[in-house]
Amino acid sequence: MLRIRTVTTLIAAAVVAATTTAVGAVEPVKLRWASDHSGPPHPAGIAEVYFAEQVEKKIPGSKVQIFWAKSLYTIPQGVKAMTQGNLEMITGQFGKTASVEPLANVVLGAGKLTTAGAIDSIDKTKTYAELVKVFDEVHGITLFGAGHLSMYMGAGAVESRVIAPADFAGKKMRSMGPAENALLGALGANPQSMAFGDVPPALQTGVIDGLLTSLGGFNAVKEQAPYFTVAGLNGIVGDYYWFGASNKWWNKLDEEQQAAMTDIIVNDFIPFQRGINFCNDKRMLSKFETKDKSAPGIYVMTDEEAAAMKEAEGGATNEWIKTKVDERGAELVDQFTAEAEELVKANPTGSHPLEATDCSIYQPYFDRYVEGAELFGAKARK
Repeated sequence: MLRIRTVTTLIAAAVVAATTTAVGAVEPVKLRWASDHSGPPHPAGIAEVYFAEQVEKKIPGSKVQIFWAKSLYTIPQGVKAMTQGNLEMITGQFGKTASVEPLANVVLGAGKLTTAGAIDSIDKTKTYAELVKVFDEVHGITLFGAGHLSMYMGAGAVESRVIAPADFAGKKMRSMGPAENALLGALGANPQSMAFGDVPPALQTGVIDGLLTSLGGFNAVKEQAPYFTVAGLNGIVGDYYWFGASNKWWNKLDEEQQAAMTDIIVNDFIPFQRGINFCNDKRMLSKFETKDKSAPGIYVMTDEEAAAMKEAEGGATNEWIKTKVDERGAELVDQFTAEAEELVKANPTGSHPLEATDCSIYQPYFDRYVEGAELFGAKARK
């Protein structure tokens, strides 16, 4: 079977082939998709169901199983399983991938991609292209693109809002992982790495004073930590995801199957995933945003307040990442920082098509997963 050497060539060739191949001529595909976030009504879970439905509709006879919330593999386990050919596809978070591929850390850090257009362009960077090569050559994984969950990652607190760097001093704050620990340490906080499932009881019992999380995470713990603050887009931490397939599985597909699958991933799934997550942020802000710093809810920092956070962080995350990668990795940290700055300049707030999304188109998908619906609280799609 012909092996297409680069993902760029693969995507271009597959999309062209998809437009010239009759759907009925494509043999069915069967695959398992794993992710560590929860299923619907989580917007990323809805997007994965959308992907499955597109595959099963456009390639009749196909079957897509989805396993959420680590019910099949954690992200590091899933990466290893794909390398071995024991898992077909995954939604992988860059930070959680770093334990098996340290270079995945290089795109992390506070205050880098701070506009919607910059965030939406992460997979157009040279740094991402190098990660594509590393994933292919080292781990046997083809990356098709990147997505995001909430652009408004922020800090929640139990007793009062944390806005200025001094507000973090001495507080026990839940962190998602080591890269975020560097940020919290620079702010004088006491970082506590823990899975989100452990957060509610930790807040309830006073084990932690607050947490770093997404708007969706805030929604889940707003009773225990009602004061949520975001430093603009990605001012505290970014939450970027990659979508990949096992080469051992992918290379068993014929050219028509690869073309049809790539068309669905690139032209259906990824735009849907980005759009529904962006619109979920808007839904959350419209419901919980507050301009009163002393009141519960979501407070979005001013540019000046966000700049103070970035200054206090002082590059601590970059310096930590450089201790975990080789010389080339250290160069990539600086390269991505520079690329991020250029992306922000090229994509000022309000200039990107994603920001003009008509979010009403996603409402029917949210409505399918309200409490009482078939998939509400589902642990898997089998």
